[in-house]
Amino acid sequence: MVSERVRRGPAGDAGLPGARVVAAASAARTLVAATARALRGDDCGDLGHPGPLARLTGTPEPVRRAAASRAAGRAALTAAQVARVDAERVAGWFVDQYPERRWPGAVLGSPHGSAAHLAVALGVPWLPAGFELSAQWGRGAVDRPDAALDHGAALAARLLAGNPRVHVRQVHCPASRGVPAGATVTLTVRWQTLPGAYASFLADRLEPAAPVLLLHDARTWPLRDTGDGHSFQAGCPGSGLDPVDFHPDARTLRHVLRAAGGDETRWRAPEVTVSAAFAENGVESGFEHGAREWGDRHGHPLHRVVVPQPDALSAATADLYRRWLRRAGKTGDRLVVECGRLLDPGQVLRAGLVPYWCENATRRRVEGAEWWLAGSEPFSSVDVLPEPPGLRSPALAGLPQWLAVAGFGRRRRALDRGAARGYPVTSVPTRRATEVLRNQPCDLPAPPPLAMAEALAALRDAGAHQGLLVC
Repeated sequence: MVSERVRRGPAGDAGLPGARVVAAASAARTLVAATARALRGDDCGDLGHPGPLARLTGTPEPVRRAAASRAAGRAALTAAQVARVDAERVAGWFVDQYPERRWPGAVLGSPHGSAAHLAVALGVPWLPAGFELSAQWGRGAVDRPDAALDHGAALAARLLAGNPRVHVRQVHCPASRGVPAGATVTLTVRWQTLPGAYASFLADRLEPAAPVLLLHDARTWPLRDTGDGHSFQAGCPGSGLDPVDFHPDARTLRHVLRAAGGDETRWRAPEVTVSAAFAENGVESGFEHGAREWGDRHGHPLHRVVVPQPDALSAATADLYRRWLRRAGKTGDRLVVECGRLLDPGQVLRAGLVPYWCENATRRRVEGAEWWLAGSEPFSSVDVLPEPPGLRSPALAGLPQWLAVAGFGRRRRALDRGAARGYPVTSVPTRRATEVLRNQPCDLPAPPPLAMAEALAALRDAGAHQGLLVC
């Protein structure tokens, strides 16, 4: 296996297993697992367990905050473990999740639920251009981004010492992470070259001349970058807020910090050195260059899709699925609106559903689904799976807004009660989506896999007016 060839860490010691390194709730981990299962003909019924907050619905906020902080710290890596991270071994762990067979292509790049659905429609694997890890911050504070930078820089230096071909982006965002942002630091490790494990996987497993599709999240965010391989951003696009909302005088920041047990008067964000750089889910230019160079050498064309906002790819992929299903003689009239980790490409395929993926439960992402539905041919049924984020934020959509999304269904309008119970402060596992979708009627056989040329044409046609760039 590829991962066995890169098992040893840079210092000669065995690196940590990928399953221990990659954050359990991170998008890349969930999407690789979901895509691999769908390509094996399985669903996500074994993915995820209820978080510690699932048992604390209705308890006082201080109790919930303390429990969230303890749980985050226990799951995070220690400083010594961060030093043992081997990014090549992580890449090997990702590729080893896919069945050993020849593939007609591959999808690489930024994490996005619709990328998983697109890969499954193409019958190809999806691989991320980076991964997220969480590290312990024993004396942390959710309202001290300056202290988070100091602690994270020291951790990043230890990681970079053994992994010189990555960039480490630190994100301190109490609006999207809540209380855990004061107990841990979040580091997104992005490959600056095509990992050796990926190159070996593509060379060994792709069919001759099979195309590769690279998805790039083009959202930007102000950050501090001193050129040492580690950069820092306070806040993130996934929070549903704007950079100005993380200013110490912003009313929104006050609400966010108080919900997480912090004090806005202590907030001191590090000086910004780059006013608009690609945010944490962007793709390093060296990774793209490495993938293109590899493709040129081995006869595999590389295509690129630049995504200005998550909604653009979600809408274009949903339109693609509807067209694909109808061409196979199916209705394409049943929609499932997924959210965050609540997705299951295998069950979507089995039931012949059209998938629309919301990155998270923020108002912006839910409004994106509403706008797309308002401009689409009506669906006979709409099932909605809102993922509770486990925290409170002024940027979150309320249940009435989710119900409004379900209301677009002509005959069936369903909001999952299990996910809605305790929303937004509880948590539900990925397998909740599987449990719900298993109740959908079967619509097999699945359509024949899409060809890459067809998918690119459909994305170009459906996404042009939303700013999706396909080249």
